[in-house]
Amino acid sequence: MVPIIQVALDLLELDRSVEIAREAVSGGADWIEIGTPLIKSEGMDAIRTMRKAFPDRTILADMKTVDTGAMEVEMAAKAGADVVIVLGSADDSTVLDALRSAHKYGVRLMADLISAPDPVTRAVELEALGVDYINVHVGIDQQMMGKDPVTILMEIAEKVGVKLAVAGGLDAESSAQAVKAGAEIVIVGGNITRSDNVTEAARKIRQSVDSPDAVEIRGRGTLDEEIREILREVSTSNISDAIHRKGAMKGIHPLVRGKMVGTAVTVQSFAGDWAKTVEAIDISKEGDVIVIYNESKDIACWGGLATLSSLNKGIAGVVIEGAVRDIDEVEKLGLPIYTSNTVPNAGDPKGFGEINAEITCGSQTVKPGDYIVGDESGVVVVPKERAYEIARRAKEVYKTEKRIFDEIRRGGTLSEILELKKWEKL
Repeated sequence: MVPIIQVALDLLELDRSVEIAREAVSGGADWIEIGTPLIKSEGMDAIRTMRKAFPDRTILADMKTVDTGAMEVEMAAKAGADVVIVLGSADDSTVLDALRSAHKYGVRLMADLISAPDPVTRAVELEALGVDYINVHVGIDQQMMGKDPVTILMEIAEKVGVKLAVAGGLDAESSAQAVKAGAEIVIVGGNITRSDNVTEAARKIRQSVDSPDAVEIRGRGTLDEEIREILREVSTSNISDAIHRKGAMKGIHPLVRGKMVGTAVTVQSFAGDWAKTVEAIDISKEGDVIVIYNESKDIACWGGLATLSSLNKGIAGVVIEGAVRDIDEVEKLGLPIYTSNTVPNAGDPKGFGEINAEITCGSQTVKPGDYIVGDESGVVVVPKERAYEIARRAKEVYKTEKRIFDEIRRGGTLSEILELKKWEKL
């Protein structure tokens, strides 16, 4: 059987969803899923509109039904859905009632295992109940924490014979892995719908699922390497959006421009004292960012010699709430430096202060090991304990903006595309 590509339209705007679906179908997508956000936004009209726009395609309604199974299946079926999706962890009575309704109205039932506490056991139970498909699904929030649907799929495929779908952040590489693990339906959302070229993105998925053995599977590096790789791809603006407009340093601006990603070595120093700021260089590792709070903006705690020393150690950049001097030298050296002021005079190396203590810099708390990202817009702090999650969420923001940029280039405006007036708070 040729694997089925199901494109998941988890958007709010119906017109945008129709256009994205049309582009995805052109790239090889087979089934069109009306995602839960779109159903909540537009109701059954979303199903009716898609049915009219794509009369020959299989339309799925992701109702995520957890109660009143028969009623919700009936609603979706009458609106034009071919497959209705219920929550796999719903009570057996709800699933059975949904099945009776599905049989009555001639549609199929898919059970979604998202957030199921024991997905393998529940998959066996759902097969026994008689569902047509089981979706091995890791939700967006779980993806951000590193949970992988293909690993769960491999376990379930050994236990059941029902047709399996898989969803959860799939791209061309993981889609190929999913097919080899036993998926007959590959569900892709953001990596198609948020692309600036939806047709090409769908085409890549099509190629990978049709020829999974030809797809090169890259080895995953360490968690730190993965975090750094993602943070280099995204902007500080993407990161700030991902953490709800938090994390941005105040009053800190690029002095020597350049993308900066690294883990923090923190320095607390005092006015006129630059000893600890340069001693921090000695304990820093390649790829670290030195983050300094200095009491004075009128006496420099950093300059050309410290910058050259940092380059010798492979330090990724420096952030200073305080002052920098030797600007002509540091600009030539090219190490990314972000600061709040520049002055010509320096103090003396007295040795007061502390290295690798929790500090405040640019009104943000910075702990040793936090990820520090700087670009043309400024500097953001990514707490180390949430770094992977925040990096993944920032990547989703980045993909969303790429798609919106593409739609604006076609002649729309931002407020029109996002239907801002419709969503203004009353």
